[in-house]
Formats: sequence, structure tokens, C-alpha cells
Amino acid sequence: MPEQATLHEALTTPVRGTYDVIIVGGGASGTVAAMAAARSGARTLLLERGGCLGGAATANLVAQWVAFFHGDTRVVGGIPFELAQRVQAAGGSDGFHRYVMGEAAGTPFPLKVLPFNPEKVKWVLDTAVAEAGAEVLLHTTFARALVSDGSMTGVVVETVEGRMAFFAPVVIDASGDALVCASAGVPSQDSGEAGGERQPCSLSFRLSNVDVERFRAVPSDERRRLVLGGVERGELFWESLSFVSTPGGTDAICLMSRIQGIDALRVRDASRAEQEGRRQIASIVGFLNREIPGFEKALLADVAERVGVRETRRIQGRYTLTEQDIMQARSFDDAIALGAGPMDRHEPGGTGIRLYAPPSPFEIPLRSLIPMSVEGLLVCGRTLSATREAMAGARHMATSMAMGQAVGTLGALAAARGCPPSAVPFGELQDRLTAAKAFLRRAQVTTDPVPA
Repeated sequence: MPEQATLHEALTTPVRGTYDVIIVGGGASGTVAAMAAARSGARTLLLERGGCLGGAATANLVAQWVAFFHGDTRVVGGIPFELAQRVQAAGGSDGFHRYVMGEAAGTPFPLKVLPFNPEKVKWVLDTAVAEAGAEVLLHTTFARALVSDGSMTGVVVETVEGRMAFFAPVVIDASGDALVCASAGVPSQDSGEAGGERQPCSLSFRLSNVDVERFRAVPSDERRRLVLGGVERGELFWESLSFVSTPGGTDAICLMSRIQGIDALRVRDASRAEQEGRRQIASIVGFLNREIPGFEKALLADVAERVGVRETRRIQGRYTLTEQDIMQARSFDDAIALGAGPMDRHEPGGTGIRLYAPPSPFEIPLRSLIPMSVEGLLVCGRTLSATREAMAGARHMATSMAMGQAVGTLGALAAARGCPPSAVPFGELQDRLTAAKAFLRRAQVTTDPVPA
């Protein structure tokens, strides 16, 4: 059969529920959006394709939350910081630590992060969402948006029970790939600028039986020498010895693969990425065992459920956040969250990384989270309306969670008022967020001591 052939289907899809707010995607931003909507009184449904909440933090084994802090200054509060505290209380983390990004690449960038055990984060999120009152459906794959007269009315999904529909006047696209927006006809910005290639993907993995303290004692210049040798021999795939440890310090959760030439919106590319990632991991583990002090007896204990994707679609919203907005610390009347960076661009086709810091925390305007052409639809996370460079600074998980709290709260306000989210005065949203201890403006932030 020719590849361009099409099959026309007539489907009868059962409607399985009506809600005030539906969130598609249970990653960091979507989970917080669901909590915010439910706490604001909305009947809330959270849909997730995988078997757990947390997204990159859990399913992708990116076992640390980045961008709670700009230097020593905490810029994210509200529900995201509450979750950070709950993870620590559950024994899933021993607190915020100094972490040096890009050290082996010769571009050391110190920042303050919260490393954690992803398995404990899973049950913390389960408990937090249930306590907020949101309903969660896992193993539920988005199929298409339901739109009537330019406004969202719900979504269709596929499950093990078959196809089903859910209705709601507000839908939040937290899919990471703007799947709802694309289905609803929202135009996207070209994420393939600058040569037509997206940032590379990574497949994370966890090693047990690691002598972390012995590794930490190796000087930075020696680590870089070893890494460059591995890259030159084709055993490593970029200039990275990046890992975090769970409490106890006997394991290493590694972000060291680099899978090039992938468009994660194409199923054949996405499949190849998983296979190539596993091939790279086999090479990386052999290198670590042989070359890196502290890893001689390390054993492969886990590979992430799915490859981590840094870049796909960015929507066209009512405002496009730019690198100039971030680097010049522009203020916005409709600011709803603060970002911290770093500006983090992985080189398409190469082995390097571009890292640089915004001079101060930066404001994210609500208009960047509202698509320009469909009412009742909101976004959060890396699909915000932003240039490629600005997205690289705003996509970190703590920032994405802050966006999630904003749109979840806004969705509940809109549903209660019976109006589109764009019709809710942004001042009312800002008041709600401030009352919930979220940070919206630079004047609100505080400085916390950083552990040595």
C-alpha cells in the first residue's frame, strides 16, 4: 500500500465525563496545574500517557529539579516549593545542593538543585494530587482536541478500554509537544531554526555500587581530560560526566547520552532514539567502569522508561518571550511566574553545550501561555510561546511547575465564571497566586543560604 494512502473512519466515541478543567500531560507542569485547579474548586481531570506522574523527573530519570534558585535567590514558591519540601519529608531527597553543570565540557556553571530518588517522587505526587482532589487517568493517550466555534469543548483519548471522550470548557496542554494545540489548529513556531535541527535527546540511566566520594575527589581538569579522550575514541557522545545521586550516595543517575538528528514528533525517529540511546548507554557504562575512579564496580541498575526530549513545538501565543526579555530583565504587567535559567542550549550535531546565566530572575507573562487562536486552551512547560533561545532558559522543571500553578489556577477561575481564560482579569489571577505563596515578580524573591 502506498505510504500516502489514507483511511477514512466514522467513529462513535462514548463520553465518559464532564469536568471544569482537563490537563493533558502529567509531567512536572501538568501535575502542578491539576493540583492548582482542584484546590481552586474546579472539577479536574489529569490525563497521562505513562504509568506515573512527574514526567522528565520520574519517567525520564532526570532526577533533580532545577531553577528553584537564581544563584542564592529562591524564585519559585507556591505548590512547586511545597512539593520539594514534601519530597524531602518523605526521605526522597536530602535537600538542595550545589551542582556544577557543564564541568566536563569546559563551561562550568554552578547552580542550586534538588536531587531526589525518582521512585519516592512518584508516590509523593500521587498523594499530593489525590489530596488536592483531582482525578488521574494513567495509561491514557491523547487522540484529538474537541473544538466548537473556536473554543475548546474537551478531548478524545485512547485507553486499554478503547476510545473515549471527556468534556470541559478549559483544557491545559501540558503534553510537552503541544499535542492538544496542534490538534486544535493552534499555529506553532518553527523549532527547527538554525539549520533545521532540534536539540539532541538523551536517555538517562542509573548505576548502582558507585563510590561517589572517590569520584568527587578527582580534579576537574582530570575529569575533562578523561571525557575528551572518551569522546575522541567514540565511547562517549558529548562532553559530559553529568550525574546525581539519591540519598545515601551509592548510585549515579547519569545524563550522558546524546542522540542527534531526532525529530521526536516523528514516530520512526522517536523509536530510533530509544534504540540508539540504549546502544550509547552500553558504551558509556563500559567507559565508566574502565576509566573513571569510583565507577570500577558500578552496575547498570535502570534505564529510563523513555528518552528525554528537549525541544519540539512552541506555540504562537499572544506574546512571544524572547532572549532579550530574559537578558534585559523586562517586566510584564501580566507576570505570573519567575524563571532562573540557566540558558541551556545543547548543540545540534555537535558535542558541546552553551550555558550562560540571566543577570537576574526573569518574569514570564501570562500571554505566553495563551494560544492566539483558540479560546479555552492554555499551555505550560516548554511549549510556551517563546523563541528558541528563550525556551532554553524557561523550560527547566521548577519554572515549568510555576507556569503550571498559574494556568491551573486561571483555568479554575475561568470555569467558575463561565468565561474564557483570556477574559479573566490578570490582576485577579495574580492576587490568587500571591495568596498561594507563588512568586511573580523579582521584588517578591528571597535569598537563602547555599550549602557548601
